[in-house]
Amino acid sequence: MKIRITIDGTAVTATLAENATSRDFLSLLPLTLTLKDYAATEKISDLPRRLSTDGAPASMDPHTGDITYYAPWGNLAIFYSDGHLSDGLVKLGTIDGGFEALRRSTPFEATIEREVPR
Repeated sequence: MKIRITIDGTAVTATLAENATSRDFLSLLPLTLTLKDYAATEKISDLPRRLSTDGAPASMDPHTGDITYYAPWGNLAIFYSDGHLSDGLVKLGTIDGGFEALRRSTPFEATIEREVPR
């Protein structure tokens, strides 16, 4: 499943992983979130509710472009730089390209929605 993330009129697409957490995330869309910087590697935002982590691995090592769910805090985390192995981090998907739009120091709004096939 493809999603679109729009930031200041610039849209990037992402491909969601095939897992219970991604399907639960998809059920929340469309969403408009305020993303803020965390640890100079990722943009984070609270979600309206916690997501299912059924069958999810205990941890993951995130890479640039990964869209993830951090279960301990219940938030979305989109990596614009490589991270480190983190317990409770679940991969939701990967940005297909254009994640440079995330590299800004101040908080910003992003709209996330299902990508409509053309």
